[in-house]
Amino acid sequence: MKLTKNRSELCYTYIYDISWLCDYEVSTDELCAQLGMALSAAETDAALIDLVPDLDRLQALALHANGSIRGKPAVTEADLDWLHSRYDHFRQEIETRESDRLKSFVLPRGLAPVPELHQARSTAKKALRCLVRVEEEARREIPPEIPRFLNLLCNFCFLLTVLINQRRGVVEPRFVSLSYRLREDVETDL
Repeated sequence: MKLTKNRSELCYTYIYDISWLCDYEVSTDELCAQLGMALSAAETDAALIDLVPDLDRLQALALHANGSIRGKPAVTEADLDWLHSRYDHFRQEIETRESDRLKSFVLPRGLAPVPELHQARSTAKKALRCLVRVEEEARREIPPEIPRFLNLLCNFCFLLTVLINQRRGVVEPRFVSLSYRLREDVETDL
């Protein structure tokens, strides 16, 4: 396939690149869209309005992560510190109400923005896997803030699903794997 000269027939400059970097960029673009959907849903629910500024900042950070490999790194240690502080804040709210809620696997359930956040969590993992391939394929050094951010974002999205469902009185069904033995003393994420 070749790039067309008609700009309306080209969705992305690097779309025909045969590299994992393009797949990473497409994944982080998808992540940005999912965070935007979650943000839009949170805006319509008075019980979730406090999440809107965080989701707004995360959506922009997803696109900063997008360009941080091909271009200049744009996710900083300060961004990670901020996200850690928000993670700790919401984790404390969850544990204040119920201390065991974060210690088991659950089947993803709930009304918007919960499904969107579960999708964003999964897409962050996909982006991370693409970065593994980018590093291997291109022998390109990945700024350490980017995989740290994506891992933390994945866990933060999961935390928000638990928080939102807790606020709404929704109890996700606990999942007990028949394939793996679960250690009860370790926090889990799907």
